[in-house]
Amino acid sequence: MRQFDSQTVDQHLAPGCPMTAAARTVDDPVLYSDGDYRSVWEELRDLDELSWTQVDDRNGFWSVVKFDDAHRVLHDAETFTSERGTMLCILGKEDPAGGRQLAATDPPRHTIMRSSLQKALAIRPIEREQDMIRGFVLEHLQPLADGGTFDFAEAMLALPVAVGGTEMGLPREDWPHLVKLLTASSSPEDPDYLLPGGTQATLDNAHRELFAYFQDISHERRKNLGDDLISVLIKTEVDGRRMSPGEVMSNCYSVLLGAAVTTPHSPTYVLAEHMGDGLLDEWAADLSVTPTAVEEALRLSSPVSHFMRYAVRDTEIRGTKIKEGDAVAVWFGAVNRDEEVFPDALTFNLRRKPNRHVAFGLGPHYCVGHNVARVTLRILFHELLTRFTGFEPAGTPARLRSNFVSGYKHLPIVARTR
Repeated sequence: MRQFDSQTVDQHLAPGCPMTAAARTVDDPVLYSDGDYRSVWEELRDLDELSWTQVDDRNGFWSVVKFDDAHRVLHDAETFTSERGTMLCILGKEDPAGGRQLAATDPPRHTIMRSSLQKALAIRPIEREQDMIRGFVLEHLQPLADGGTFDFAEAMLALPVAVGGTEMGLPREDWPHLVKLLTASSSPEDPDYLLPGGTQATLDNAHRELFAYFQDISHERRKNLGDDLISVLIKTEVDGRRMSPGEVMSNCYSVLLGAAVTTPHSPTYVLAEHMGDGLLDEWAADLSVTPTAVEEALRLSSPVSHFMRYAVRDTEIRGTKIKEGDAVAVWFGAVNRDEEVFPDALTFNLRRKPNRHVAFGLGPHYCVGHNVARVTLRILFHELLTRFTGFEPAGTPARLRSNFVSGYKHLPIVARTR
């Protein structure tokens, strides 16, 4: 067993967070905003066993960083439950959404809860929404045509809330505030969103506002059901009854959060990492590669950094004995760079096939909105690369301080119209 030693982190970086005193290791939000997190992943992948991180005097977790191990943990819901919590920010606490929210419910109940939403988000219904998605893509890219500095990351953070908000029937005037609340709920340690009361206060406030918002919206929607995703959730039956108002509210939050986390960070990764190295020009010269290139962008960006499970019985992974009750965190960015599955894993290959990346997860909890994300990203890159060229940095990029979301909050760029 490999255990990483703790070092004190400045208290102002994440006051109130259960991991305030943790070392700058794989669980530390500062690692992902200011550190060399990829080297930490590489070090963990080189081990012949799982590594253990002790967070405080009572809580710790095992890290999974290899593809085969991730495949086992995320497929085997009988051994590894999602109902006790799926994010490290609530490590050691019971998840109030357990058994009520898709992300925190195990099969077979999860399968029943998911079925209607999965049907509504199947590829054919989403492809019929391409004109709507393209309209929002062009709207969010339009300021780039003015020739001045354009914060690409800010635009990308807003895009999935526009698309998801339309699918859910949410008023347009609410979208900007929803972007802020969703980012705060997924990156509560980030200084741009951190409230004076600290990380827990930031998280609690974002959840309180979002849940109250969706409670009001779903209450009104019950009076006039339609084909939107909230209506789909309201009409979903589980255990011989329709979802309760609390279940609907919780899943509304989960659906929109999933969109806000998965979609924006692949395009910002591509521009942040590859402006000026010829990759964007090569892609623009052959747009037929867009489907495989989008998958590669998802693999290397891995927008969701981790998901957590708890062992419900003693088991063993990679020679490491895991006890009943132990937490296990799967680090998607590390898994997506496993050379045993992805040859030349650090290279962005526009035509990589096969590409069994885990950016959308694995197993029964595979992202229910993956079709929306894929269609949005294909349209986005097509419009971006056919309308603009000469991408250059125009300021200092800034990554989110979060161990859950891997991506940028600011990416100032300039470009020329074609």
